Amino acid sequence: MKLDALKGKKILVVGMGIEGAATVRFLQRYVPSAEIGTTDQKNGADYLDTQEKYDLIIKTPGVSGNLIRIPYTTATNIFFANTKGMVIGVTGTKGKSTTSSLIYEILKTAKKRVYLCGNIGKPLLDELRVGHDEDDIYVVELSSYQLSDIQFSPHIAVFINIFPEHMNYHGSIQKYIAAKKHIMTFATARDYFVYNQAYPQLVQFADESKAKPVPFIQKLPFPDSEIPLLGVHNRDNVRAAVTVGNLLGISTETMRIAVKHFKPLPHRLQNVGTYKSITFYDDAISTTPESTIVAIESLKPIGTILVGGLDRGYDFNHLADVIIHHRIKNVICFPDSGNTIAVLLRKKSRSIAIFPAKSMENAVNVSFQHTPKDTICLLSCASPSYSLWKNFEEKGDLFQKLVKQYATS
Repeated sequence: MKLDALKGKKILVVGMGIEGAATVRFLQRYVPSAEIGTTDQKNGADYLDTQEKYDLIIKTPGVSGNLIRIPYTTATNIFFANTKGMVIGVTGTKGKSTTSSLIYEILKTAKKRVYLCGNIGKPLLDELRVGHDEDDIYVVELSSYQLSDIQFSPHIAVFINIFPEHMNYHGSIQKYIAAKKHIMTFATARDYFVYNQAYPQLVQFADESKAKPVPFIQKLPFPDSEIPLLGVHNRDNVRAAVTVGNLLGISTETMRIAVKHFKPLPHRLQNVGTYKSITFYDDAISTTPESTIVAIESLKPIGTILVGGLDRGYDFNHLADVIIHHRIKNVICFPDSGNTIAVLLRKKSRSIAIFPAKSMENAVNVSFQHTPKDTICLLSCASPSYSLWKNFEEKGDLFQKLVKQYATS
C-alpha cells in the first residue's frame, strides 16, 4: 500500500511487539495525518473488538488474518510498495538468517549500499529509506508468516529448503508450503528465483515461476577450509549467497573475503567451549527433527544430546534412528515432545541412557555428570522451545550461561 493511500486514515496497528512499534514510528514520521490506534493480545481476549471503528488495520505477522474483519495490510506490504531499491528476499524452513547475513556481508564487502532487515530482527519499516534511489539494496529475511499475505515478490527470491514447520499457525503442511510459495507469486520475467535443486518441491516452484530460475551453484569457488561454518546445510547457505553474488556481478575474491571473515550467528551450531573435557555446542535454533538431524551429522563424536520441547506432533522416528546410528550414548529429554522421543528410543535401543529433564539447570547438571570425556554435548531440541522457554534465544542463552557456571563449580 502506497503512503498516499494511508493519509488521513484511521489506522489500527495490531500487535505491539518490535514490528508493531516500528510501524507506529514509521506512520508518525511519514503519514502524520493518520489517526493511529494500537492493540495487542496482551490487552485481553477482546483486543480486536474495536477494529470496526477504524478504516484500516496494519497487522503484525503473528496475528492471523482470519481474526481481522476490516481491510488490512502489513508492514511487509507497505515496505515493498514504497521502496525504490532492489529487494533480495530470502526464505526457507531453516538457514534464512545465516543466508541473509552472508548475502549482506558479501554486498557490504563489495561496497554496496545494503541493508539487512525483516524476520532477522530489524523491522522493515525502520530500514526503509523513503525517497532514496535504486542504488539501495535490501536483503530481507521473510518468514512464512510474512509471506502468507504478501502482495509483492522480491527482485531476487532465494529459497533454501522446505520441510514441515509452523503447523500451529498455518494448519497443515499444504498451507505452510502455499505461504512460502507466495515469495514468487508476483514475480515477473525481470526477476530471479534462486533455489536449492536438492528439494523437488523447489524445482517444481522454479518450473512454475515467471521469474528466471537460477539453481544454487554446484561448486564453491574457494576451499571449504575458508568457510567458518559447520555442516552440509551451511554449505548450502554459502552456495545460495554466492549464487546471488554472481547474479549481481560481485567478484569471486570479494565473496571469498566476505565468507572467510563471516562470524557465525548465535545458537546455530555455536561452539560454547570445552569444559571438563566436554565440548558444548548450542544449536537452539533447531526446532524441527530435520534440522536436529543435520546438526548431528555435522558434529562428532556426540556423547550427549538435549532434545524436546513443545509437542507439535512431529514424526521423530528418523531422528531416533539417526541418534542410534551415531551411537549417542546419552539423550536428555525436555517436556513435552521429549517424552515421545524417549518412548521411541526405548523401543529401538537398549544401549542409550535416557534422562528426563524438567529444567535447563537439571539438563546441564546431567550433561556434566554423564557425557564421556573428549566428546560433544549438543543442545538441539528438534521441537519448538515454548514448553519451557519463550523462544530459542532464551533457551540457548540459558544453556550457555549454565554450562559456564557448572564448569567452574
